[in-house]
Amino acid sequence: MWQLDSGTIITLITIIGSIIGIVIGSIIPALMEGRAAHKALDGITRQPDAANDLRTTLIISMALIETTAIYSLLVILILLFANPLLDRFFG
Repeated sequence: MWQLDSGTIITLITIIGSIIGIVIGSIIPALMEGRAAHKALDGITRQPDAANDLRTTLIISMALIETTAIYSLLVILILLFANPLLDRFFG
């Protein structure tokens, strides 16, 4: 069997966790954005008079949902390129 040092194991675990995190962190906001757009369009077709209010609310909610994906990407990039675990345990 391979003999891996603990720094390599931490790096591998970080990479695998980052892959899982970016997949979940991008799929869930994308699904929620699609659901929000669907509901807003459904509301606009039912009440065209409320289109301006629904559009404004939709744009604000899309921005808030998208920040979740951006924060997820930020955390993943920090884990990949400036891994604080290596400095904490092996520094």
